[in-house]
Order: sequence, then C-alpha cells, then structure tokens
Amino acid sequence: MRGAKPALLAGLLMAVATISEAQEIDRIEPPFWWTGFEHREVQLMLHGNNISLLTPAVEHDGVSISRVVRVESPNYLFVYLDIEPDTEPGTFGITFSEGGYSFERTYELRGKNPDPAHTRGFSSADSIYLVIPDRFANGDLDNDEFYFLDDKLDREDSYGRHGGDLSGIENHLDYIAGMGFTSVWLTPVLESNEPVASYHGYATTDHYSVDPRLGTNEQFRELSAKMKARGVGMIMDLVLNHAGTGHWWMDDLPTSDWLNFQEEPVLTPHRRTTNMDPYASEYDKKLHAGGWILESLPDLNQRNPLLADYLIQNSIWWIEYAGLQGIRIDSWPYADKQFLSEWARHIMQEYPAFNIVGQEWSEVPAVTSYWQRGQQNRDGYVSNLPSVFDFPVQAAFERALMSNPDSYSGVWTSLYELVGMDFLYPDPMNVVIFPGNHDMDRIYTQLEEDFDLYRMAMVYYVTMRGIPQFFYGDEILVSHPDTSNLGELRSDFPGGWDGDVVNAFSGDGLTEQQLEAQQFVSKLLNWRKNNAVAQHGKFTHFAPVKNVYAYFRYDEEEAIMVVLNRDEQAVTLDTDRFAERIGGATHGTDVVTGERVNIEESLVLKPRSALLLELED
Repeated sequence: MRGAKPALLAGLLMAVATISEAQEIDRIEPPFWWTGFEHREVQLMLHGNNISLLTPAVEHDGVSISRVVRVESPNYLFVYLDIEPDTEPGTFGITFSEGGYSFERTYELRGKNPDPAHTRGFSSADSIYLVIPDRFANGDLDNDEFYFLDDKLDREDSYGRHGGDLSGIENHLDYIAGMGFTSVWLTPVLESNEPVASYHGYATTDHYSVDPRLGTNEQFRELSAKMKARGVGMIMDLVLNHAGTGHWWMDDLPTSDWLNFQEEPVLTPHRRTTNMDPYASEYDKKLHAGGWILESLPDLNQRNPLLADYLIQNSIWWIEYAGLQGIRIDSWPYADKQFLSEWARHIMQEYPAFNIVGQEWSEVPAVTSYWQRGQQNRDGYVSNLPSVFDFPVQAAFERALMSNPDSYSGVWTSLYELVGMDFLYPDPMNVVIFPGNHDMDRIYTQLEEDFDLYRMAMVYYVTMRGIPQFFYGDEILVSHPDTSNLGELRSDFPGGWDGDVVNAFSGDGLTEQQLEAQQFVSKLLNWRKNNAVAQHGKFTHFAPVKNVYAYFRYDEEEAIMVVLNRDEQAVTLDTDRFAERIGGATHGTDVVTGERVNIEESLVLKPRSALLLELED
C-alpha cells in the first residue's frame, strides 16, 4: 500500500493539471447571440487546451443544452443551445466541470431587432457603389499597422496595404449619398492576416473580427447605421468557400475533414458547369467543388455539419449585429451546392425581405439563372439565392459598344437576343447589372477611353432592368490600360489620403472631362433614385435596326424611352414603330439636358449617343 500512494498522488496531480489546463477557454464563437430567431438552436464553438474533457451545463429560464459534440481535436467543444421563443435577453452562466472541479463562463443573449428596416434588403430601387476599403480613403492613421498582423503599410506596392479604412468611408458618406448611390458593397472587412496581398480581404482569418487595419466591429456597425441615416444601405462581402492560411484554426483543425483535400491540397480546375451538367462525372464534381482556388486559400468542407452550422450562424450574426442591407457571396459555385441552398434558406427564413447576390462568373444565362431562387431546375436542385450577377449582359454590352458599327447585322443584335433570354430567370428584375467590378478591367479601359461610349454605358446601366452596380472611380474615368495587375486596377481613390494632388471628393485637380463624367453619373443616379419606372417599371425593347437599339421602362402612369445610337453618323428614327409604348405621348423631356423633344413622327439621334426621355403628352 505504501508503494501505491505515490502513484495515486501522481495521478491526482496529473488530473488537477489537466483540469487546470482545461479551464483555459480562449474562444467562444459566436461571442453572443440573440433571442427571437425562427431557428431556436445555436452552436457555440469553444476552443482551448483539452476542453473536450469538460462537461457543460446551463441553468437558465428558456435556455438549455440540446447536444454536445466532441471532435478529433481535444481542444474543441461544440455546445448546442436551445433558446425558447419567449426567452428574455440577458446574461447567463455556462458551467464547465470535470470530476469535482468546475468553473463558469458568462454568455450574453441580446434581443433581435424587430424593425424590418434594420435589415432591409437591396432591390431594383437601389444603385450600388462597390468600394475596396483599403483603397478608398484613410481616415485613421493610427490603425495603419499592427505588430501582430503581417502585410505592412506600403502605398507604393500595388498589392500592399494602402491604409484605407472604415473611418475614411465614414468621412465621405456625404459624397457617396450625394452622387445618388443608395447601397455600398464593401469588399470583405473581416481580418485577413496573410503575409502578402491581404488588402482585398478575401482570405478570412477570423470570422468574428473586423480587420484592425480597417477598424473595429463597433466601427463597422456604426458605419452601417450612419449610412442608413443617409438613405444608404450596407452590403457585406462574405466568403463561404475558403479561408486564409493564417486563420486561427489552421494550426489546430477541429476534424480531419474540416477542409477539402486536407492532407494534400489539390487545385480546382474551375469546371463550374459540373454543378448543373447532367453528364458530369462524380470525379469532376468533387474536384471542382473540393479543389482549392489557390494554395493560399484552404477550401472549406461545408459537408461537415459542424462547419456548415458555423458558417450559417456567422452570416446571420453579422446581418443582425450590423443591420446589413444585403450580402454578396464570393466564388458562389465553388462551395458545396447543397450547403449553399441550406445557407440561403436559413438566412431568408430569418430575414424574408433580405437580399443576397452570388458571384457566378459565366456569360451564359442558362448557367447564371440556375442559381436564382424559384428556378425549376431539371435536376431538382432548389436554390434559395435571391439574386445573381448578370455577367452575360455585362459581356454582351461591352462587345456591342466595341463592335464595328459597319457590320452587316449591326452591333446590338447579340445583346438584344441575350436580354430576351430573361425567361430563364425567375426574377430578372432582381439581378445585379454592372459595367465592371474589382476583378476586371475598368469600364473606361474596356471602352478604350472613348467618352461617348462611356456616356452611353452609364445611361444603359442606369435604365436597364435589374440593380445597377458601379465600381468606385468609374464616375471619374479611372482607367489602367495595358495592365493585368489587379492591384493597379484597384487603385486608390484620389483625395482619400492627405497630400493627394487630386481630390475627387471635392473635384479639385480633376480634368474637365472627369468633372463632366462625375456630374453626368450623379445626375443619372439622382434621377433614378426618384423615378419609379426606372427602378421597378416593366421592360419592352424593340429589335435593333442596324446600329440603333430602343427600349422602354413603364408602368400604368409613366414611361421612359431610351435610344442607343452606336452609328458613326446621325440617324433619323421613325417613331411610328414604337406606337404601342409611346401611346398618346407627343413629347419627351431629355433627362440629361432638360430639353423638350418632339417625338410625334421621328427622332434625330446624334452619332454615338444615348437619348433618355421621360415621355409626356
């Protein structure tokens, strides 16, 4: 017996040491939650040394533990709480115990905001301004660098951090609202602690923290509220498909299947049509959806139910916390398609008036429309995604403007026929249209810096069906010819930094043509903001005659007429063929010039021009 006592004592000491280590819970995600959601269960992901040994318990009215999941890593514990509908907001304790030892952590439940305006979704009534926070304006010099974050400030490096932040955006909200924009889409603001090229934010390393170089969570929430006070909504960019190599969980993954191809990364071949191809092999489907986009972007396995719950909750958390107007999802067709359906279903169940747009970069409407909510897909796939980007229209419109106007069929026929494929979309009015974005050449570059064509493009995107989106700098003719450097394409907005020679916010230093473009876009957007038919009106177009394309937006009371003349010569247009839409109108007011135009018999169109008329008797 004497020999047994040291062994027993050693065992007890080891147990105490284990318990002592176990109480170091370093993360609880989400950090808090809300009462009042349709879905009662919430997953808490806990991380800490050997915490799987612990047994959690809750004693609080309306809150109970529905299940506890332990995984391969001993440093994780997944605790699912059941929150009854009538549970009061407040704090409660979660007790963790092992053997005779226990300790408590406090958790907070807040009350879900009951005001529908808190999470009003964007719609065709809106015009979206796409902003890369790091490249827009530096409002806080104190957050430019942090010792614990890689990728230091270097404004001379096109792929480096330039110092733009949330404060910089807040400082220029009057400019954004004054231009006529009603929504701002920010590229990802969550922490992206990567060694290089982290400025764009698409390599998330902490799902619950805004990148400190941009600001704080509270600043993000305040920015959303201040936008809303100016009639501008916040659209948050989130990534479901992948994370960054610097993510806090990468050194200690919860399970052996947290990532796709976890043992040895394999790159995706980008075969997005495997999602709907009736002949696609299972091999190709797996390789596309599971393959990594880049070696620096670990591909998340959304088929893991714990990870799926985590990602769904994270999105809901940010919607409620920041009062978002919408979400944009990067690399939509690369994530598991069944997960995507469930993810969108959960969000739209909690926020029926919300909106989400997914990035499917395809020029084929049959591919993009597959993902829109309400589509009756032949394979039975049910998508709950409300909106998609209209890449087909973007590509067709660019080709039309850059085509030879002397061609036999004219320049507009392809675009006309493509828009006619809107029968493929369950809701074509809820697709996002755009002349360009942060992943392609700037619109002024696409058009080879032709100002006449630029004006035509702006009129088209402001009046076409759908939700128009513009990239910051489009309004001042930012262009970067002959470069494939995305860092240069995503250049700093002039005037956002102290010492900038040109200030686009005030107009100082802009060329005469840049000022004209800025004023032109502002006039169009502010007109659209107050014109119901431009936002929601029905759409009728007429088959192009050579190089002239005409279409109408209208309702029971009002109508607008848009005529695009790509010809190098002035064209006289017989208006009799438009009688079904013109009706009894005899004149139209030119939205741009304010001139009253007679349309009873004909219209004279200037070469390479767009005419936007509000019809009147």
